[in-house]
Amino acid sequence: MNATWSRFNIVSIVLGFAFLYLPIVLLVVFSFNASRLVTVWGGFSTQWYGALFRNQGLMDAAWVTLRVGLVSASVATVLGTMAALVLTRYTRFRGRVLFTGMVFAPLVMPEVITGLSLLLLFVAIGLDRGFLTVTLAHITFSMCFVAVVVQSRLISFDRSLEEAAMDLGAPPVKTFFQITLPVIAPAIISGWMLAFTLSLDDLVIASFASGPGATTLPMKIYSQVRLGVTPEINAACTILIAIVATGVIAASIVNKRREVQRRRDEQAALRLA
Repeated sequence: MNATWSRFNIVSIVLGFAFLYLPIVLLVVFSFNASRLVTVWGGFSTQWYGALFRNQGLMDAAWVTLRVGLVSASVATVLGTMAALVLTRYTRFRGRVLFTGMVFAPLVMPEVITGLSLLLLFVAIGLDRGFLTVTLAHITFSMCFVAVVVQSRLISFDRSLEEAAMDLGAPPVKTFFQITLPVIAPAIISGWMLAFTLSLDDLVIASFASGPGATTLPMKIYSQVRLGVTPEINAACTILIAIVATGVIAASIVNKRREVQRRRDEQAALRLA
């Protein structure tokens, strides 16, 4: 019975990963296809990467997407960290339930409703749609993801470290930057990576908030895919996959090294004690 279940589990895992990642592998492989037909292999070639960099429309959309992602992820990380601190450290204040609901509402709100509501807001206040509106929209829906990640780390944070620092004369601000922030830094980095990835991937909300000169790469790719998939799109998607994968691997390595160093510091402190 154990052997049967073991084989069943292995087959299930293999099929599951194949279902998830085989289309991505095929996309990467056919980005090096010499043929213009994306479903017919015509030999190995990197010509479509050169054609991609010569496609000014795609390059402009990629530059807009990169700028929006960097700005929105950075601002969302700051706001999300502040929201997580408030929800974790200040458990009793008037309006806490409303504040919690407003912070986490984008997690469960359909993207169509979020995009439409933001569009109506921008029209009501007379704000022209463009780079600023797309950035504000991405900050709105990605901030809650950062708050969730950072809050989960703050819940398990040992408050006695802060209390010890303040007992030794450190003011609250210095305690936060020298004690709290280094400990929760891996969660903050993970939240920034998640917000940046969500910004790169967003299509629905950006479609409502964008305007002339603020076409993001997902919008550009979607508009071209409606007319047919081209090898240039495969090349663009492959580069995005490489960027995201590199960022995730780098963040994992940094977090692992921080964790190893933290354990070494704790062991050294215990030996000295």
